[in-house]
Amino acid sequence: MKNNTKKGMLLGFIGIICFSLTLPATSIAVPYFGGIIVGLGRTVIAAIIVGIIFIIKKEKLPNKEQMKSLWIVAIGAVLAFPLLTTFAMKSLPVSHGAIELALLPLATAGFAMWRGGERLSKRYWIASIIGAITVLLYAVYLGLGQLQKGDIALIVAVLILGLSYAEGGKLSKELGSWQVIAWAILIGAPFFVIPVGLSLSFDMLRAPIEAWISLLYLAIVSQFLAYVAWYGGMSLGGIARVGQMQYLQPFLMIGFSVLFLGESITWLTIVLAIIVVICVIIGKHTPVAKKETHYDNRVLHEKVDEFIDS
Repeated sequence: MKNNTKKGMLLGFIGIICFSLTLPATSIAVPYFGGIIVGLGRTVIAAIIVGIIFIIKKEKLPNKEQMKSLWIVAIGAVLAFPLLTTFAMKSLPVSHGAIELALLPLATAGFAMWRGGERLSKRYWIASIIGAITVLLYAVYLGLGQLQKGDIALIVAVLILGLSYAEGGKLSKELGSWQVIAWAILIGAPFFVIPVGLSLSFDMLRAPIEAWISLLYLAIVSQFLAYVAWYGGMSLGGIARVGQMQYLQPFLMIGFSVLFLGESITWLTIVLAIIVVICVIIGKHTPVAKKETHYDNRVLHEKVDEFIDS
């Protein structure tokens, strides 16, 4: 049992390190390959690897109910988040983005409670509001008095990915941990082939080696293997225990931005990152109560049904 916990913690830590390198890798790759290749092309590359693994393992197809949840995961983790962060990294420093993405665990917890039919406590809302205000003030301060488009993209990315994570966490209990992101990748990839193909150019062949390494890292590690380590860690070490490692992510991102991109970090950035992480810790660990009204979120799945049918 102790060995499983240690393995789970190690896998979870590896997963967090991998996720923390996503923004720096995106920042390096975007100038040479463009937003479409970096944002969507990574999924196409990952889908080839996933397809080979599924053929070897002879994975069974998900049922209709599971497909509804997989669409939600795919829209968030495979489409919206890569595109929005790619767009944001064209104009924002990684250390800036790290503070905004620090709200992701709080957003995930909120959506998870909502999907579980639980009522969010006052403490959760207070922590969420303080964290959000801190992020917005920091964004406006760095934007010289106004919110930049990249900031809006990252905030939307946090909300969409939070829902995707919550849905994926719920689905992983019946479908399997890494299979959730794997199926989501296969669902999304076919829609990306044409735009990715139209965005390819011979100029990309002149991209430096660090740009190619960054693109392959995003496709193979950030989009797939990092999820394998993360979900595998939570299954062995426990969701609550391993999930605490998410608090390290903003600081790791900031550290990697200094190490690989040469960004300068101010004390204000560190202090605000600490404030946001404290808000996340308080908000994630608040008592919740079941809603009095019966509501099982069928509306969300009905919307997905309409999307699939159309």
